[in-house]
Amino acid sequence: MNQKKKWKKKRLFRQVLARILQKIVKRPLLSEPYTGTLKTIAILTQEKYGDAILLTPLLKHLKKEFPDTEIHLVTFNKTITEFFSTDSNVTAIHCAKGNLISYFKGVFSQKFDMLFNTKDHPSTTFLIHSLLIKAHRKAGIDNDFHKGFYDYLITVDYHSPIPLKNCGLMTILDKPVSAESCRPYIPPKPVSEKITQFLETSGLDGTIGINISAGWPTRYWTEDKWKTVIDTFTEQKFVVLSSPADLETKRRLESACPAILASPPTLNLYETGMIIDKLRLLVTPDTSLVHVASCQKTPVVGLYVKALQHQTRFKPFLIDHQQVISNTEFVKDITSEAVISAINELLRR
Repeated sequence: MNQKKKWKKKRLFRQVLARILQKIVKRPLLSEPYTGTLKTIAILTQEKYGDAILLTPLLKHLKKEFPDTEIHLVTFNKTITEFFSTDSNVTAIHCAKGNLISYFKGVFSQKFDMLFNTKDHPSTTFLIHSLLIKAHRKAGIDNDFHKGFYDYLITVDYHSPIPLKNCGLMTILDKPVSAESCRPYIPPKPVSEKITQFLETSGLDGTIGINISAGWPTRYWTEDKWKTVIDTFTEQKFVVLSSPADLETKRRLESACPAILASPPTLNLYETGMIIDKLRLLVTPDTSLVHVASCQKTPVVGLYVKALQHQTRFKPFLIDHQQVISNTEFVKDITSEAVISAINELLRR
């Protein structure tokens, strides 16, 4: 069974289970904003870096408007737990894949004032946690499969950017915020001596960054096409960013292209963000670095597959950008000429 069939089968299972649970759970939908006690809030946090970054605007606004409220994050892998571990806006993190005794004590032994499910589509894990976690009021994002599970549903178009969906919770709490105030951020992390030295000595201002890594095989561009783009801009300097898995490709490009400033590998997204902050623009597949660029106000050329939901919900947010969209389900089918044209367009602005 190929990956697409497996995904469709899982989606059907989630939908059927949601329908069954909807016949059992029938929480009435409330229309007036929640103005009751808000001493504690539990937020079900998604599993990818990009989703985590796009949750930070909500955390920022919650801390600003409700400084005494305890913000508890429920996470589902150690990667996202670590990402938020240094976030001063967060009171506590409860990892469902960590110490189970600690998790049950931290999550199921108390009743929160508000619970928020951040997913805009049905998720078996998130729906079950929404049912099991005790909360005076529960909120989710409007979806036909979410009806009956929550007291409040954030009504927003499915193709709206994810930060605006998350910050819709502020409207439910009678503290609406503007789209312009929803810029994400990266929680601070330690910075290695190598990265500090590189930032101080490399002269990155005006450099173009290229990110060769992606979270899914279908979102990778080819090494030859990256090289073609770099060789085209003879007057530009470049820096290559990559995940640890793609370091070999990064080193090959650095050796083959004199225009590339060789850089040490970054150890976390905070270090990556410090480099991106210095760039003139970033060229990247549709992955978390699109959102790191949003944090740093760095323009982006984003490479996307032929899937509208990715082009809209996860598009570059609050930054100048160009989207280059494949005619297929694979980023690799985007031509070098299309990316070169998009870079030139951003350079002209």
